[in-house]
Amino acid sequence: MLGGMQDFELRVPRLLDHAAREHATRRIVTRWADGRETRTDWAGIARDARRFAQALEGLGIAPGDRIATLAMNHTNHLIAWYGTIGMGGVVHTINPRLFDDQLEYIANHAGDRVLLYDKTFQPIVDRLKPRWTSIEHFIAFDDAGFEALLDAESGDYAWREGSERDPCMLCYTSGTTGNPKGVLYEHRSTVLHAMNATQPWVLGLSSRDTILPIVPMFHAAAWGLPFAAPLAGAALVFSQTNDAAVLCDLMTAENVTLGSGVPTVWLAFFQHIDAGGTVPPALKQITVGGSAAPRAMLARFLDLGIKPTHLWGMTETSPVATAFAPRPDWDEMHRDAQLDVICRQGAIPFGIELRIVDDDGRELPRDGSVSGRLQVRGPWIVKRYFGADADAVDADSWFDTGDVALLHPDGTMQITDRAKDVIKSGGEWISSVDLENAAVGCPGVAEAAAIGVAHPRWDERPLLVVVRKPGSDVTADAILGHLSGHVAKWWLPDEIVFVEELPHTATGKLLKTVLRERFKDYRLHAA
Repeated sequence: MLGGMQDFELRVPRLLDHAAREHATRRIVTRWADGRETRTDWAGIARDARRFAQALEGLGIAPGDRIATLAMNHTNHLIAWYGTIGMGGVVHTINPRLFDDQLEYIANHAGDRVLLYDKTFQPIVDRLKPRWTSIEHFIAFDDAGFEALLDAESGDYAWREGSERDPCMLCYTSGTTGNPKGVLYEHRSTVLHAMNATQPWVLGLSSRDTILPIVPMFHAAAWGLPFAAPLAGAALVFSQTNDAAVLCDLMTAENVTLGSGVPTVWLAFFQHIDAGGTVPPALKQITVGGSAAPRAMLARFLDLGIKPTHLWGMTETSPVATAFAPRPDWDEMHRDAQLDVICRQGAIPFGIELRIVDDDGRELPRDGSVSGRLQVRGPWIVKRYFGADADAVDADSWFDTGDVALLHPDGTMQITDRAKDVIKSGGEWISSVDLENAAVGCPGVAEAAAIGVAHPRWDERPLLVVVRKPGSDVTADAILGHLSGHVAKWWLPDEIVFVEELPHTATGKLLKTVLRERFKDYRLHAA
């Protein structure tokens, strides 16, 4: 027997149609790199997305074809997303920070037919155009070509219908070893992810919010914000650059209530404030993800009356899987206890299941003291990588994230390390993440990375690699003294090395593989 309810497929264009119908005049603003500012609204995005869908069909693009973008955050990029998905195509966001060989690989592996790009990436296009074998059309977002495509169409277009399990977006991981892997999002998984993101226990979005996604749209779909915003009826503000002064000015001018970015973005934010900038008065919440945020950073947001929401996820989880949410006894908790919770990677929302296992696959207790390999499953979690011959999950649909974590009895999750980055000393684990975040809390430290180096007795011991803040002369002894009040004595790094800069992945994460290679022959004096 079937139920008696109407059967509507969960398709991404319904998000845009809802915003255009119920929140038509909520603004969409772009501050371009040259200082120009353009303004439209959800009704305008819906109209232009239909025109772009018509234009793609005029180029011979068919449902299922991949349309690549090599671009930062702006209105035209958003139009291309919804227009491509609305005509049945698959948006493939390309990260311009990848190496040329990776850029060549993912575009050819995806079989992209069209590339839309920002003119600032013209040198990349010129270098790789002969190597991108499937791309037939190259269109710059910020010149007359894109506008001409839209102007030639009427916008009288009905979205293509189909199954909610049709693909809509392709995002490749920024893996540090091997070729990137493609994660093919579905209409259904994307809509469910957007519905989850708006909930009070995740981001709590509403039509009163104005969102500035600082995280690039090529980074795991800007954490799903371009899909969550129309569902909530929120306004969107884009900046084509991530300069802290520009971002703060934009937040103030547009009354931004939510900003979203990786820790390095917020470090630059505070540097700008400390240099005389003004805290945006309407900003009430920031989200931080990509890597664990330092405790000192989260504490400072609290002091400013801004709610810091720690997010955790990965490309394979669409990407948000957990988010900070206050516990029932939040108002009775001391500030330090609140910070302990905020520093974790968030609570587990409905739709997501997490567990931790040992190296033999045995499930471990959720007691907040035993750590293990973190596994996840749910309706917006990857099952199989694009073009792969086998599933990426086990027989019970558990996906191994590669993270090491604790699960606490209150339903929160805490990443302690990447499985490949944990430092194994004398049979015990030392969290490189905790060491790094504690070190960044020391005055004068801009950034820190902890890696394990060989030790004849303990197998590995921590080496801390530090970048000083401009003008700082902080010493190794000062850092050790600071760390002594934050981590166990046996966790203290055996040595501290100062460098001018640290290597990062294309998405801003510390590139530990490069550091381990650089220091593979390093000899600790005490050893």
